[in-house]
Order: sequence, then structure tokens, then C-alpha cells
Amino acid sequence: MTFQETINQDKPVLVDFFAEWCGPCKTQAPILEELKGRISDRATIIKVDVDKNPQAAAKFGIRSVPTLMIFKNGEVKWRQSGVFSANELERLLKENY
Repeated sequence: MTFQETINQDKPVLVDFFAEWCGPCKTQAPILEELKGRISDRATIIKVDVDKNPQAAAKFGIRSVPTLMIFKNGEVKWRQSGVFSANELERLLKENY
């Protein structure tokens, strides 16, 4: 499934724009793993490395990492840069089920 097909899904898709060299991104990674276990198949979580996918980063105007975005049906529902707790992200995803 392509990135565009993924974000066009009828369920929420949390996209983590990150970089390998980014300290806060390393902090966010285990939080996203925990979140995956909580939400199971009600939402999708994907990671996009901005260094390996500069066109995706440019398309969405990613200026800092980590930047998290929630899409549903291809539409941006939420966007914020920084590290977020699993509880906060779970709440945001539930708002978009």
C-alpha cells in the first residue's frame, strides 16, 4: 500500500515524521510501539524518515522532527511537532475513529 493509499483510509492514520539522528524521535519511538498495542487495528501508525523521504516531508511542510500528523480519508485532522504521551495520542486517535 502506498503512502497516499494509507492516509486515504477510512480509519485514522498517525504518521510520525522522524529522523534517525533526532534525540526526541528516539524518545517518541517506544511510545508509538506502546500505542500500537493499545489501539490494535482501529488505527494505523506509520513512520516516515524525512531523510529517506524528502518529497513527503516537503509536501507536508515538515520543518522539525518529530512531527506527528493524524489523517483520515486523506484529510489532516491534527498536526503537532514534539514528543507526545501514549495517552494523549490515544485520545486524539479516538476522536477520529
